[in-house]
Amino acid sequence: MKNENEKFYRANNHIKFSSVIVIDKDGKNLGQLPLQRAKDIALEDGLDLVEIAPNSRPPVCRIMDFGKFKFEQKVKEKKQKKKQQKQSHTKEVRLSPSIQEHDIETKFKAAAKFLAAGQKVNVKLEFKRRELAHRDIGFEVMNKFVERLKEHGTPFGKPKSEGKSIFCMIDPKEAVETK
Repeated sequence: MKNENEKFYRANNHIKFSSVIVIDKDGKNLGQLPLQRAKDIALEDGLDLVEIAPNSRPPVCRIMDFGKFKFEQKVKEKKQKKKQQKQSHTKEVRLSPSIQEHDIETKFKAAAKFLAAGQKVNVKLEFKRRELAHRDIGFEVMNKFVERLKEHGTPFGKPKSEGKSIFCMIDPKEAVETK
């Protein structure tokens, strides 16, 4: 089963057009040539003729080592995939309005560690039963916690209330500096 994201490149005898624009192994444009002449040039150099821009008319082909080209494409794809996975990690720290100072310290250390590792942190404060009547206490706890984390990360807006919880997203400092 083929990967849908993987590009398909035609090479040598699989190219179907009578004339192509050719780029040699050094990156020099040789202009529009008949397909057979382009194949002969590639064969003289011991390389392959690879169609790199199939949508243009005539298509653009490059003289290169096709096996090496496919390998480099896979390496690029893996790097991009790895980069995307790193950016999408989000950790969550849960608080409550009746949390004690020692517990806040423990949660703070965990959140600071996540931010230092370059991960986003979602701070969530949940209300249970009658605590919902005292939202002001919840906002007070949340604001103090976010204020302490400011040296490690940047809040993504002010804490917001939604349903039975208050939440705030915090981006790591390094990610903010690179943007």
